[in-house]
Amino acid sequence: MRRIEIDPVTRIEGHARITLQLGDDGRVRDARFHVDQFRGFEKLAVGRPFHEMPGLMARTCGICPISHLVASAKAGDALLAVAIPEPAIRLRRILHLAQILQSHALSFFYLSAPDLLLGMDADPARRNLVGLYDEEPELVRGGIALRAFGQEIIARMAGKRVHPAWVVPGGVATPIDAETRDFLLAGVPGAIATVEQALASFRMRLVGFEAEIQHFANFPSLFLGLVDTNGELEHYEGRLRVIDPTGARIVEGFDPARYQELIAEADEPDSYLKAPYFRAFGFPDGIYRVGPLARLRLVTRCGTPRADAALEIFRGRDASAGQASFLYHEARLIEMLFALERIEELAGHAELLDPDVRAHAGPNRREGIGVAEAPRGTLIHHYRIDADGLVTAVNLIIATGHNALAMNRGVLQVARHFVDGERLQEGMLNRVEAVIRAFDPCLACSTHALGKMPLAIRLFDAQGRVVDELRRSSR
Repeated sequence: MRRIEIDPVTRIEGHARITLQLGDDGRVRDARFHVDQFRGFEKLAVGRPFHEMPGLMARTCGICPISHLVASAKAGDALLAVAIPEPAIRLRRILHLAQILQSHALSFFYLSAPDLLLGMDADPARRNLVGLYDEEPELVRGGIALRAFGQEIIARMAGKRVHPAWVVPGGVATPIDAETRDFLLAGVPGAIATVEQALASFRMRLVGFEAEIQHFANFPSLFLGLVDTNGELEHYEGRLRVIDPTGARIVEGFDPARYQELIAEADEPDSYLKAPYFRAFGFPDGIYRVGPLARLRLVTRCGTPRADAALEIFRGRDASAGQASFLYHEARLIEMLFALERIEELAGHAELLDPDVRAHAGPNRREGIGVAEAPRGTLIHHYRIDADGLVTAVNLIIATGHNALAMNRGVLQVARHFVDGERLQEGMLNRVEAVIRAFDPCLACSTHALGKMPLAIRLFDAQGRVVDELRRSSR
């Protein structure tokens, strides 16, 4: 049995590798996605005062800090057991939508567009943002501007682009001023035009990706996420909905604070990435997907005009494309439209500048759960505290973790279709990496399988040969 190792997987956030096991005929027999890095924020937070948690948890990730900030603050809200002022909720929503915008822009334009617009088989020396700029300068400039706009919204509202602590249990730390509001409103029209141009460009090229649509993690699974009371697209709050591969709802209107009744967590022997699964179906049959593709499959509609028009086209394709993880890319662009439309709507609210933005209280409950839809999917922060308000236990289910089982199955599916070990080509292996990019994993903040990870220690001689090895199993 021969083995191919892709190490590292490129153009993703974090560190991972893929191993392919080949039979004697050169065909792929098995494939695995391994996440080797470990963070352990669940243990690091124990003993801290609960009101510090949003600022600490924002540091879980440099790409999606706002999502952790918001989910953590919502867990803090539950511990306080107070009503959050409506102006604070609007400000939180705008901030979180700006996070969706800038993160999706990073994923589409910086990480995946070189494959999508230059081709999976393009020369790897130019299959990057610089090479893409040579071919599509206006599109690249637009993508950079979109991410910059999202980051600048965050900076102006929360004080800095990365790891702010402005969202707090009970609301937000300070109101915003009229200049910030006017900046939001002035930037939306141009940003919408850029997203619509990118969406049109992507759709024009879909005809060249039939094989990728069919084989990039295109299989029946459940889909899970939040929807609002009307079944529309929701990122800040709402109820959990789960649908089966046909679109039938098998869970509806479920309180996200009861997530443990729906979701169980497993550990894989070759990864630090936890593997959640739908409890009623067991492991590993309870595979489900979250994130932009899942959210667009879950909702009845988005709830804003441009995003709804784009969603109608998205849903009008051949049924065989409905489960295709390749279409996460298009789903991100549609969500960017939604985010911009919703930001414009919220920023125009008459009470946006109201100074009443925080409810003050001490801890009134010992347990709090905060749930939000991060760019990559449903994000859960679950805290327990003692009588002094010190954290005694933390459970984090990161959006990327929900997709762990789907990513592993997707790697195997795409490798079996595209990889021929007897005639190996770079574009084959790039497609194996690209199926992971479609999910846009954020690995640094999702690796928390403490106490389950294997350990390998190797001793090398002066010539670099392994002379001894000690292994500890994960089981």
